[in-house]
Amino acid sequence: MKKYDVLVIGSGAGMNIASDALSSGFKVAIVDKGPLGGTCLNLGCIPSKLLIFPADRVTEIENSKKFGIETNITKIYFREIMERMRSSIAEDRNQIREGIKHAKNLDFYEGIGHFVEDYTIEVDGKKIMGEKVFIVAGARPFIPNVKGLETVDYLTNETILELDELPKSLVILGGGYIACEFSHFLAAMGSEVTIIQRNMKLVANEEPEISDLLLKEMSKRMKVYVNTEAIEVSKEGNLIKVIGKNKKTGKTIEVIAEKILVASGRVPNSDLLEVHNSGIETNERGFIKVNEYLETSKKNIWAFGDVIGKYMLRHSANKEAVYAWHNSLHRKKVPMDYNAMPHAIFSYPEIASVGMTEREARNKHKILVGFARYNSVAKGIAMLEEDSFAKAIVNKEDNKILGFHIIGPYASILIQEVINVMANNMEMNAIFKGTHIHPALTELIPSTFSNLMESKDNF
Repeated sequence: MKKYDVLVIGSGAGMNIASDALSSGFKVAIVDKGPLGGTCLNLGCIPSKLLIFPADRVTEIENSKKFGIETNITKIYFREIMERMRSSIAEDRNQIREGIKHAKNLDFYEGIGHFVEDYTIEVDGKKIMGEKVFIVAGARPFIPNVKGLETVDYLTNETILELDELPKSLVILGGGYIACEFSHFLAAMGSEVTIIQRNMKLVANEEPEISDLLLKEMSKRMKVYVNTEAIEVSKEGNLIKVIGKNKKTGKTIEVIAEKILVASGRVPNSDLLEVHNSGIETNERGFIKVNEYLETSKKNIWAFGDVIGKYMLRHSANKEAVYAWHNSLHRKKVPMDYNAMPHAIFSYPEIASVGMTEREARNKHKILVGFARYNSVAKGIAMLEEDSFAKAIVNKEDNKILGFHIIGPYASILIQEVINVMANNMEMNAIFKGTHIHPALTELIPSTFSNLMESKDNF
């Protein structure tokens, strides 16, 4: 049995650990079932953004009539868009493979590994042991228990990337970020899209005003059923029939489509690893339990990324990797800092958020809330943005920003200024110290903070 100083399970953010370990002179093993590079590169944020960028351009062209521009899109080359996405990912994946091939003191085990005893993994019949183990094994699509779903060839966020032909129609089970992003992409490409969401709101963890506006805008381009449970799926000739039931009224709907996409959440890969064989505890949903130092219940085993279910974001996992590696080397451990951990949803309109929602903040603090529409600043007026907005939540007692939320064009870019202030633990007034270019859309940020008022309990 081969023994290593550092054993890393997962080749996404886990590669950060492997790189640091190699730089420190350790003997390292990486175990990954593939695809090499992890979820973000191969199956998540990178491929979806390569698809969504052209979808944004299509939607902008379709909406250009409001500016007095008459135009038509004569052809969309769906196959070329998909092939370009896959080619770009393959190039990055091959670069990682070449790096691994030429790295000294690094062994790569490509296959499904599982723990057989303490600190010991078996991969394709080979047992390997790590003095320090880092579990960065990610997550996979959750498949809901819907009658008949197993009888049809359903798509997930992974298999949809293999499409070469655009489905004429598609029904999506789910209303989270994956559902909203792919519905935008497919509708822009020309598919007739229907969303069936069991929750009362799309992207239910966002501010309610944001969820409501997203529903309003998406409903202009597709059918959206919220508070509706998919209860049965069946074949209808060459098509797929989905029956949904409204959870409040009991009324049923029938949707017939060429394809069905399951986007109902994620489950951790801890079960595939059989982590309990190494004394690693998980919660009731299967996510690996860690403390504030990202240590598992087993000494010298750390876990982070999607497999712990905290923030299922690549930028969060990258930051966790820094803290986990530090804590594996030093006696003085540093707790993982999730302060100002942002996220974005690349729907249409785009969403970006950081920090607490208004409801979360009110439960812990006395707060002020600011609200500004894009058209409160000159650039927003020029863009004819009537409904898009930003919302700020500030601690009334110390003037610190508790949360900030945007829905509208460039949301993920605009929010960075607020993230930086929050991450540096500065007061809200720091936003006003820098001069904002006029008339740029960035004026939306100080405009939002200029409208702070006492929060009213509307929940």
